[in-house]
Amino acid sequence: MFNNFSVLSLVLTTVTAMLVSPVVRAEDPPIKQAPQLDFKQCVTKLQHQAKDQGVSQQIIQTNLATVTRDAKVIEYDRRQPEFSESFDSYFNKRVNLWRIEKGRKMLAEHKKLLLNLQHTYGVPPHYLMSFWGLETNFGTYKGKMSIIRSLVTLACDPRRSEFFTNELMLALKLAQRESLDPKTMLGSWAGAMGHTQFMPSAYMQYAVDGDGDKKVDLWNSIPDALTSAANFLNHLGWKPGFRWGREVSLTEDFGYQNSGMDNAKLLTHWGKMGVSKTNGKSIEAAQIEAALLIPGGHKGPAFLVYDNFSVIMRWNHSQFYAIAVGRLADRISGSGKLHRPPVKTPNITVGQLLALQEKLTTLGFDVGKPDGIMGPATQKGIRQYQFSKKMIADGFPDIAVFASLGIKLEAI
Repeated sequence: MFNNFSVLSLVLTTVTAMLVSPVVRAEDPPIKQAPQLDFKQCVTKLQHQAKDQGVSQQIIQTNLATVTRDAKVIEYDRRQPEFSESFDSYFNKRVNLWRIEKGRKMLAEHKKLLLNLQHTYGVPPHYLMSFWGLETNFGTYKGKMSIIRSLVTLACDPRRSEFFTNELMLALKLAQRESLDPKTMLGSWAGAMGHTQFMPSAYMQYAVDGDGDKKVDLWNSIPDALTSAANFLNHLGWKPGFRWGREVSLTEDFGYQNSGMDNAKLLTHWGKMGVSKTNGKSIEAAQIEAALLIPGGHKGPAFLVYDNFSVIMRWNHSQFYAIAVGRLADRISGSGKLHRPPVKTPNITVGQLLALQEKLTTLGFDVGKPDGIMGPATQKGIRQYQFSKKMIADGFPDIAVFASLGIKLEAI
């Protein structure tokens, strides 16, 4: 359970998250722009590389002959988050009434297609609706930036040149294979495309012709987009017949140090520890592994998550995102609100979280590489620190944790 996610899916959904749900950001220090001559030389090199990889001269001429550098793309690439968004803020923005009602409407509208996809790929309809809703608001916003121009700009930038050069070559091959007009190849600043926001590599490997017209159009064909999403999830390891997870209730004396993705246990074990369904009934005595997540601290909701939760995280390596996908899918399929809604907590600045990580590291608690980002390693380190101080070890960086470490939070 809980295997490593693919690099492909990480890059795919990291960039799409920036497209759909931007947070307040602060720019890095200004970076010197390369001379225009260097960009022209780079484009010439890319043209030769495309030709060597079998891209036709017509596609090269149409897409690369007059392409220009997009300074806005570099600006987006250099932006860093100013705040680490709290769970309640993240969750409430995404699992909202509009998406729930729209998801139910789309579920009914595309019922026949979705049931066929479930039969073929094993992914239930309400999950596909949830991904679609979170990625592009059911196709209402797919991005407006030129895919080719963005990829050329990033390929000619030294920071991640190799990755984006490969994505550019694949985008050109897609334009050739599907007879795509570069003017209509629009998406995110980092090259994600269509209803499901696939990068060219995902488009090339997982996109499927869902409407039978012998073309794969993720921009204009909903059947193509949803079939491709189902195929992608199937290849990521989706387990038919299993849910993503569920909200649970905990006893007042529950040992929160047992939470976290690295503490998976059998359901029977969780039951013995006092974990129950939110209606008070016992958890099924099944030999299924689950991990317990406390995303917003012990005052907020608790979730037991299963293997399909890990599959969602291979689409986007974020626990918040995966919980949002799961809960939005639940609501679209008719489930009610959370038994214990998220508690409002302040956003934490990246600098404050970095200071916390550095302080814990000096005290001997492993939080991974201090980077100002709240991830599983940081949660684990906080849990261990809290446990050592006889605090509630929920892995949540609340005011008490910062205060005990001597870190001031005036700016929150």
